[in-house]
Amino acid sequence: MPRSLAGTLGLFIVAAPLTAQDPAARREAAYRRILDLPSLAKGGTVRASWMADSASFWYVDSTPDRTVAYRIDPRRNTREPLFDVARARQGVASALGHEPPYAGLPFSAFSLTSGERSARFTLEDREWQIDRATYAVTPARSLTPVERDRQTPRLVRPGWPTTGPDLFELRSPDGRWLATEREENLWLRSTQDGRVEQLTSDGQKDFGWSLAGAKWSPHGLRLAALKVDQRSLERLPLLHWLKPNEEVEWLRYSKVGGALARQDPCIIDVLSRREVKLELEPGDAYVDLIGWLPDGSELVLMRGTRDFKRLDVIAADPATGKTRVVLPETQPTFIKGIALNPGWRDLLTLLDDGKRFLFISERDGWDHIYLYDLKGNLLKRLTSGTWPVLRIVSVDTRNGWVYFNAHAESRLYDTHVYRVGLDGQGFKRLTEGTGTHAATFSPSKEFFVDTHSNVDRPPTTELRRADGTLLQVLARGNIDSLRSMGWQDPEEFTAKAADGTTDLYGVLYRPFDFDPTKRYPVIEFIYGGPQRTNVGRAFGNIAGGAVALAQLGFITYVVDARGTAERGKAFQDVVYRNFGRNEIPDHVAVLEQLGAARPYMDLGRVAIMGGSWGGYMTVRAMVLAPDTYHVGVATAPVGDLYDHAAGAIEPYMGLLESNRAGYDYASSLRLADRLKGHLLLMHGTSDVNATFSATMKLADGFTRAGKPYDLRVFSEQNHSVNGIFDYWMETTRQYFVEHLRPGAPTRDSMKSTQGSQP
Repeated sequence: MPRSLAGTLGLFIVAAPLTAQDPAARREAAYRRILDLPSLAKGGTVRASWMADSASFWYVDSTPDRTVAYRIDPRRNTREPLFDVARARQGVASALGHEPPYAGLPFSAFSLTSGERSARFTLEDREWQIDRATYAVTPARSLTPVERDRQTPRLVRPGWPTTGPDLFELRSPDGRWLATEREENLWLRSTQDGRVEQLTSDGQKDFGWSLAGAKWSPHGLRLAALKVDQRSLERLPLLHWLKPNEEVEWLRYSKVGGALARQDPCIIDVLSRREVKLELEPGDAYVDLIGWLPDGSELVLMRGTRDFKRLDVIAADPATGKTRVVLPETQPTFIKGIALNPGWRDLLTLLDDGKRFLFISERDGWDHIYLYDLKGNLLKRLTSGTWPVLRIVSVDTRNGWVYFNAHAESRLYDTHVYRVGLDGQGFKRLTEGTGTHAATFSPSKEFFVDTHSNVDRPPTTELRRADGTLLQVLARGNIDSLRSMGWQDPEEFTAKAADGTTDLYGVLYRPFDFDPTKRYPVIEFIYGGPQRTNVGRAFGNIAGGAVALAQLGFITYVVDARGTAERGKAFQDVVYRNFGRNEIPDHVAVLEQLGAARPYMDLGRVAIMGGSWGGYMTVRAMVLAPDTYHVGVATAPVGDLYDHAAGAIEPYMGLLESNRAGYDYASSLRLADRLKGHLLLMHGTSDVNATFSATMKLADGFTRAGKPYDLRVFSEQNHSVNGIFDYWMETTRQYFVEHLRPGAPTRDSMKSTQGSQP
């Protein structure tokens, strides 16, 4: 489900002013406004466009009535306008024949051209060019529609019905070709004359070539791609309900215990069309093509076994297909977890010297960086400590530095930028301020732009030297409009897990008109999937609308329990072979501690909501702890792990034949008769991440157990339900208001409704 609310509910918003006297109307108005939280936090972020000197950059500071483009020269530590606004406006007015609107730079989107001596922009549906010396504005030569179509990568296939990204044609390094897919084969489309040439010819239905993850060689003469055999997989029906006559589309799908697709990596010579199949160890596995060495002499890929206990870094000879295992990484439980999550691919970083690579390993219980040569020799361990490296941000091989994000702090989930030498020396934190830091480095590696915020602090963007020295503050966020609404800063909290020992961390949100003498119903936002955390630790990164719903008179909160990521192997391994066993007890323990310390939380009116794994956990909470959670909203849930995609759960649970008892225990279908409260199930019929059949089985289980439930079905919607987000959010709001009744005076208010027909 979406982790932040980026848009307003245009279908339902009829916002009342916060000055309205009716408390319910004021709460409704606050809720509607907070739904568009990003619009209420002004500024604080900078989008840097780096210039030809590899150190300077420009960015646009834009408001409707004032737009300025600034050039930052970090070497001189200066900020100055990139354009003389008055002269630019005069030049544009002369070209248009009338004065441009507003008072600032008359364009906010542009590209520098002709060695940065001019800029190209669009205004009034025409392309223009402005000379930065003379400010003469002239019509720019535009590509013809045919030329533009030839040079623009086309959509190959949409991310639908999965939640993956759309797949576009892949441009060759020299820009001459765009690789594409047609009828299970790979083709080339010329950017010069538009001709199309077939690259492979042996693809067939369910055993075809995939452009996804393909990699051009540096010289553009070879293309590495996967040929994927799905013929042994089960078929998943997608029923298209909205056509005049219903149609069934069949998709290949690998469920727990079923067959996996076979991925055959091959290298295709563009000139001769010769296909070279790489020699890999047989057996069920996941394969990802990482990239080529700079000289094109070898292709580097990774191969993970089905249970993800072994991950091999492999180098392949493009001429012969022979491979060699450079690095075999193993774990007794799982390596990094979910095989379908792109995060595992970030473990490997090839260095631009073509001789070494960095690998992030959790072999000592914490993710740390190791430096290897391409023969598999460990050259140096670069980081150590009881904290995890999250990802490598940038590498400066010339000066010998690795820049990365990590949680090496007493505030366990704060994300800072650090660096360490390729010799393992000079470890240093480079950023300041609590919360989450995201850095963008200059091409020269001399400087970086750091944008950081915390749950209670809007973004600030700073310019720093590569050693962390602060040069200047570029932008500060402003939340005065939020403050004027009575904004309550989120509260970060710590509580004990069900084991009574482990600290768990979360964030709690209050309504704008919070009164500690009153009692408020509670909504927990849960995800619980083991591959990531759920608590948003940057400003505005809010799980599932927790801040907005709080304004209606709820206390809302999010917490990361044992079994989640970013706290070391032992913390995450609680989930191993035991998914669905420890999570809800942890969440119940946290809720009880929060309520004991905060008497304004009415533990007689408690709800829980989540999507995807959060949908599974919501149902799980309602049947494992029915006296704790009284209302639930589960979107795209899974009730039985046998229903789920193999790569999403098998690394955590182990293979089915080795842990059938664990899979049985994790099923919520067998607990349907324990449901007591109000439960709303919502699911898109075209979801292939958590299949629609999973909700149908839950519905059948509750029906057979004689338990009332509510159901919303979204035709033709996929896992994210983005296409009907407004409706989804409004349905969630109405359900909680109806069954939790914010404003009710006593904690016993749920007793009269619990277990009744929804």
